[in-house]
Amino acid sequence: MSATALFRRILAPSAIAMSIFAAFASMAAPASMHPDVSKMPWMNKALSPDRRADLVIAQMTLDEKIQLVHGTHWIVHRDGQDVPAHSNYGAGFVPGIDRLGIPGINMADSAVGVRVSTFQGRYATLLPSTLGAASSWNPQAAFLYGSVIGRELRAMGFNMSIGGGVDITREPRNGRNFEYAGEDPLLAGTMTGNLMKGVQAQHLMGDVKHYAFNDQETGRTIYSADINKRAARESDLLAFQIAIGIAHPSGVMCSYNRVNTVYACENHWLLTDVLKKDFGFKGWVLSDWGGTHSTVKAALAGLDQEMPSDKYFGEPLKQAVLAGKVPMSRLDDMDHRILRSMFAAGVIDDPPTPRTVINPFRGRDDAQQLAEESMVLLKNEAHLLPLQASSIRSIALIGSHADVGVPSGGGSAQVNAPGGNAIGPGAHAGESIYFPSSPLKYIREHAPAAKIDFNPGTDPAAAAALARTAQVAIVFVNQPMQEGMDRPTLALPHDQDALVAAVAAANPHTLVVLETGGPVAMPWIDKVQGIVEAWYPGIGGAQALADLLFGNVDFSAKLPVSFPRNDNQLPHPEIAGITATTASKTPVFFDVDYNKAGAAVGYKWFEMKHLKPLFPFGFGLSYTSYAYSGLTVDRDGHTATLTVRNTGQRAGAEIAQVYAVLPKASGETYKRLVGFDRVELAPGESKRITVPLNSLCLSVYDTAKDTMLRLPGTYTILAGPSSADTPLRASFVQAH
Repeated sequence: MSATALFRRILAPSAIAMSIFAAFASMAAPASMHPDVSKMPWMNKALSPDRRADLVIAQMTLDEKIQLVHGTHWIVHRDGQDVPAHSNYGAGFVPGIDRLGIPGINMADSAVGVRVSTFQGRYATLLPSTLGAASSWNPQAAFLYGSVIGRELRAMGFNMSIGGGVDITREPRNGRNFEYAGEDPLLAGTMTGNLMKGVQAQHLMGDVKHYAFNDQETGRTIYSADINKRAARESDLLAFQIAIGIAHPSGVMCSYNRVNTVYACENHWLLTDVLKKDFGFKGWVLSDWGGTHSTVKAALAGLDQEMPSDKYFGEPLKQAVLAGKVPMSRLDDMDHRILRSMFAAGVIDDPPTPRTVINPFRGRDDAQQLAEESMVLLKNEAHLLPLQASSIRSIALIGSHADVGVPSGGGSAQVNAPGGNAIGPGAHAGESIYFPSSPLKYIREHAPAAKIDFNPGTDPAAAAALARTAQVAIVFVNQPMQEGMDRPTLALPHDQDALVAAVAAANPHTLVVLETGGPVAMPWIDKVQGIVEAWYPGIGGAQALADLLFGNVDFSAKLPVSFPRNDNQLPHPEIAGITATTASKTPVFFDVDYNKAGAAVGYKWFEMKHLKPLFPFGFGLSYTSYAYSGLTVDRDGHTATLTVRNTGQRAGAEIAQVYAVLPKASGETYKRLVGFDRVELAPGESKRITVPLNSLCLSVYDTAKDTMLRLPGTYTILAGPSSADTPLRASFVQAH
């Protein structure tokens, strides 16, 4: 099949795609094994994954060894070339070795749900953005999130997820922040690690990405993230270290950008010194798609697999091995890491087959549960919320296509919308695809006696006129985000600030619902009574939002990122490189000075610079209230114990946060998150909780000793409901 014919076939209407599902399923199924393969020694499940991998490698030819270290895409790269047999038409495919019983690796983009799922004749569940899921501060919710993705990947015949984004929010205008898990290494690493642990619990392989410092999309293939080793190890790399320690992922995907002038995918310090040696990572490093730039340099630096072509790790690598430029032992190590990961994950002993039809109702229910724990109540003046169905007479619903659906993030994380874009065919670059979860529908269900009208919000005057007639006005605003582009500013696009201001002037009881991929500025904040951050809420988002607004469910989520007041509060008021141009249209390489903030990302930056953000990291309101007391710390600084009491009239869940100020020798003037716990409490109930303190987060990187260690001296431990509200204080002393 030619590349052109295949491309047309993949992009055919869904009815045609469904008619060829049987062909896809047949191609995706594992090949018939050699009659004696089950008796081969590496099929002995009692052996360790490493031993099983070594036994396979001993039987592999050089060509077979090369075959495993590069892959293909769902669109072939050369005219006349066929898509390999057994490819599932996902993001990437690595052919297996039939004679040895090794299946191919079918990879799927699956950051917030399985992408291109309709190619298998079914729709995957769109979950809330992972940034939204991080707002739950709930590792069990993250595990559920990954489990949903894992079971749907299995149902489609994929055996590897390439989601798992853990890059921290250095740049809040980054177009991919919605795929990541916030600005703090402990929170981001914990949530992403448990998400990927949930994926791999389905006997699938997973990865974490984009390693490392892929913190903006502007110039992502050419910029150099310049940062000293201590700051690197205590920020972005610490998030990866925590995630890898929890999930033990099969893969780590290296990023497009350069780090200290060297491409991440050929950076020996990143891939070998830090990842494989210091972190003890046993899986394999695969390049981001097209992120490989060399053969010998990349292979010797620690890259194990080129995706999605054989430009460098095909014939050129074979010749480099034959010439002794890349030792055979290094090629064997590449294959060992891939094979041991396949055995460890169970994809050889328990391969997925595309036979199970996805249960969309189960997926929607899980998505709704996750969305209920994701949405953050930021303002609730005069107890505007919860809305009372018995007394509400009229509601004006305005903006962001809230009559038909909720937006999603774009790029390689874009999940197929059932029936297509809910607002009409196709979205243009920079616009969102909407999913059929209608806020209007579910708000009407909660208040059947009320008069509820919708205005699209395209004309502020008309929207204000409707708002003036209603008891409550709810304005939906959005911030489209996607891979490949950043937002130039924190301001809402398309004059939505003017819309909110007009509605608020017309109705003092105005609530704003933010459907965003990250923080936004709010010049109208003092003019509205309520603000809810809904993020990209997923296919169950409208149901979750309605339940929260009417009090059927209490708000419990807290911000995983700080909300700056404006761009001028950021380390880089203008996104680095966004104005770079060249007359010859060749790439303009540029540097991003991450040393400006160093490890002081997000709330640490605000505290270090004595700046007050719009909303601080860890902030979130509830329909009830909580009190903190009795903080103690064990003498070695392993745990903190405190009491949390529900002082309100309804049950709720509080996220207790523990921070540390390191000894003066650290040179730091800000606190660090070192532990947290989600506590469910009945009205009036108190619980004494013990929170483990993460030793890595209490440590600094000693450049001379090349290790993370605790400094001697006094550590001040703080606890409370947010980074800006830590009323409890205790301390411990670290001996020399």
